[in-house]
Amino acid sequence: MDALMETREEIAEILCTLSREKLIVLSSFLGIHSEGLASSTRLSLISLISNHLVRKELGDLEDCGLAELLSIWEKLNELVAAPIMNTAEGESMSSEKEKLKQEIIFQPQQTPTPYQYPMQFQQCSALQQYPTNAKPHQFPVLQQPSPALLPQYTAPPQYTAQPSQGVTQGFCLRSEIGSGLGFIGEAKKVQHLKNHVSKFPSMSFRELRFARAMEFTIHEINNRTDLLPGITLGYQIHDSCGAVSMAIKAAFQFANGMEQFFNDTDSCLRSAAAAVPALVGDSNSTPSISMARILGLFGIPQVSHYATCACLSDKLQYPAFFRTVPSDHHQAAALAKMVKHFGWTWIGAVRSDSDYGNNGMAAFLKAAQEEGICVEYSESYYRTQPRSKLERVANVIRRSTARVIVAFLAAGEMRLLLEELARQPPPPLQWIGSEAWIIETEFLRFNMCAGAIGFGVPRSVIPGLREFLLDLSPEQALKSPLLTEFWESSFSCRLKGSSEGARECDGSEDIRALQNPYTDIYTTSNMVYEATYAIAHAIHGVICNDTQCDKSAQFTPWQILEQLKRVNFTTKDGYQVSFDSSGDPVAVYELINWQVKKDGGLDFVTVGHYDSSRPRGQEFSMSRAISWVGGQTEVPRSVCSESCPPGTRKAVQKGKPVCCYDCIPCTEGEISNRTDSLNCVPCPPEFWPNAQRDSCLPKPVEFLSWDDTLSIILTVSSTTGAFIAVCVAAVFYKHRTSPIVRANNSELSFLLLFSLTLCFLCSLTFIGRPSDWSCMLRHTAFGITFVLCISCVLMKTIVVLMAFRATLPGSNAMKWFGPPQQRLSVLTFTLIQVLICVLWLTTSPPLPFKNLKQYKERIILECGLGSSIGFWAVLGYIGFLALLCFILAFLARKLPDKFNEAKFITFSMLIFCAVWITFIPAYVSSPGKFTVAVEIFAILASSFGLITCIFAPKCFIIMFRPEQNTKKHIMGKVPSKSL
Repeated sequence: MDALMETREEIAEILCTLSREKLIVLSSFLGIHSEGLASSTRLSLISLISNHLVRKELGDLEDCGLAELLSIWEKLNELVAAPIMNTAEGESMSSEKEKLKQEIIFQPQQTPTPYQYPMQFQQCSALQQYPTNAKPHQFPVLQQPSPALLPQYTAPPQYTAQPSQGVTQGFCLRSEIGSGLGFIGEAKKVQHLKNHVSKFPSMSFRELRFARAMEFTIHEINNRTDLLPGITLGYQIHDSCGAVSMAIKAAFQFANGMEQFFNDTDSCLRSAAAAVPALVGDSNSTPSISMARILGLFGIPQVSHYATCACLSDKLQYPAFFRTVPSDHHQAAALAKMVKHFGWTWIGAVRSDSDYGNNGMAAFLKAAQEEGICVEYSESYYRTQPRSKLERVANVIRRSTARVIVAFLAAGEMRLLLEELARQPPPPLQWIGSEAWIIETEFLRFNMCAGAIGFGVPRSVIPGLREFLLDLSPEQALKSPLLTEFWESSFSCRLKGSSEGARECDGSEDIRALQNPYTDIYTTSNMVYEATYAIAHAIHGVICNDTQCDKSAQFTPWQILEQLKRVNFTTKDGYQVSFDSSGDPVAVYELINWQVKKDGGLDFVTVGHYDSSRPRGQEFSMSRAISWVGGQTEVPRSVCSESCPPGTRKAVQKGKPVCCYDCIPCTEGEISNRTDSLNCVPCPPEFWPNAQRDSCLPKPVEFLSWDDTLSIILTVSSTTGAFIAVCVAAVFYKHRTSPIVRANNSELSFLLLFSLTLCFLCSLTFIGRPSDWSCMLRHTAFGITFVLCISCVLMKTIVVLMAFRATLPGSNAMKWFGPPQQRLSVLTFTLIQVLICVLWLTTSPPLPFKNLKQYKERIILECGLGSSIGFWAVLGYIGFLALLCFILAFLARKLPDKFNEAKFITFSMLIFCAVWITFIPAYVSSPGKFTVAVEIFAILASSFGLITCIFAPKCFIIMFRPEQNTKKHIMGKVPSKSL
């Protein structure tokens, strides 16, 4: 431990003398050439470099040669590893430490010079292979499952002038003036084979097609006379193997020139030593991010054809990055809108555990949350992770209830996932794919993906590209180890003079009959085509005018970078190429659907388009019908809970996402008139929900209508009572001269019968729809007619009392109660009630109003009292007169008279008072229209009580006992039978 601390201090002392740029480069190399270091040692060294880096002042960039930095790093590597050796070895390294220290401290600094491109490219010599005794560079693949499973890759021998096998493909072309281009892609990937990780990468035919598409584009540009006339572009092609470390290494090689041992001739060495002004690649986001950080420091523009991570749009971090493929920011938003459009609220999500997958899925999940979409699970996987992780992800998919799965996966992870799922197929799933795999032909063999939909970058056929790709013979393939590997992998044979162990190719192989990603030109090769042309147009804008180029011009990558921002042109296949302020093109996608062909196979069918440049809400356009999973024509359903129908609201289940809910019926008086309503809304006061509680209907208005059964009964009773009163009046009028009529004060009797008729008829004003006039009429008519009636009865009672008092000697009481006085008294009593009613009607009259409080489900249309004081004053006055009349009649009940009318008045008043006393609680407690019915019943009952008790005995004598209708009988001089 002491030795390690001593070494750490010495390394720190050495790092203090390095420039800022050298510290950056050394930190980057830490991931390329540190296989022998323990993780703690590597992190410790990174920490040292970072601490010294932040202390450096910003200054001019220094030209750090790649070979120089590699040499420094290898010595630092040996220095760090020294403490773990034995003591003897440690002592032997002491001199090496001092030597390294002195070498770094006193190394002369080189003066930086601008990037200059050679005026004359010389013809490269014939193919020569790099000596086989060269030391290979090994590097670890990122995200290893464990140290025991770390796959080690060895860079094969390098070649010049033709594509080389493995890491690097280099080209040098002769022209009057040369400008170099770089291409980076992953020609080889890591592959899982059963339960172990293969230590040999497999070739990616798609990446080979991309590389050759750039080669085709360069040839096409060099043959044009309107673009870069007189200028021939050169290019270098490197293979990142899908590894960040190799991509970083390639980035430094592009920036500083290829290492000297890559070429063994002076002509190619001079060509390769010049840094390229621009770069096309990488195909994946993670390597592109690593390269963009480095290339941005040198101002070398990088135009990617397939790196879609939205993070690359950040110009603060990646100032020199451009791309011809749309950013995942648009794709994520489009996917979320599409999922919402088809009604899928319960989905699963799986992504690549990389910058592409993590950033893309994060953007999608954010957009999905805004659209109200719930995610049952979100799993990640990377192709170098243990197989157990892949199996766990597959089991999560099999057990899930979501029938729609969004896969933001790179092609490598998607292939492994589908192969794992094919071992034990899950229930039918509706796959939603990202652009990385939705148009990959190699996945068409997985029938479980039938019906998949997703957004793919626009595809087009580039004229002449297919002929260029297929113009390959065994003899031509033998000239390049990479093409040799492609030929042997495609036809499962070995070319003459190639490796042993397989059957020899017999010449019958037909490349045109191949069906693999290399020959599938109707895919995304146009992205490479556009990227290459964009750089060519940028160079043209720097050194050329409209028709002529300055062959002596010298330029820097910064000039190309600035010119790329203004590029705007249209390619042969009709696509317009330009970049926005973030270095992104206009987001245009094709909506791809995997449909079953007649022969049972799958094929890509474009069913719609998405264009972000269109007005908001019009980005989508559909051109064909979609074939869903299982060949269905109806959109499959994928929900955690079925939609809540109108009349219910959603109640989220405790501990579950918002898409998992129960449907709760709306409470009384509330409705929901749409599906999946979050809340129920109350109906307006005059409306009430229907039985389904999905709409508000007008409340039924309730009043005592004429066609109501109860109204008919009361109407008949009212008219019957009025008819009886009229009949009694007729009988009395016919027998007006008879003693019994004359003895009962015929004038008051007729007036009483008239008032009773009005009492019976006034009850009719309470029936029917209340209106302004009916409300005012019913209460005033009732009050006045009853006062008139009670006044007549009161006067009859007083007359009876006064008549008996007048028979006493010396009494003159009758002179005060003669007919004029009787009429005046009745009129006076009645006018008092009229005055009360007038005051009531003028101050606060009774008017109709809708009673909404008594019942929730219906409206009671009734006459409001207006002024409660006025109403109870009318009733109180009637009650006062009735009580007074009852008391006087009760006092006169035992007067000596054969036919004592006071008895009948007493009974009538007793009935009257009993009816109206019981009316009060019945009126208050009766619901709705029955309130009015109780009031009518009280009027009729009291009226019938009066006419029965007062007039029925007299009519009986007149009609059926005429012998008793004599003066003698009335005076009690003739005995009579009791009634």
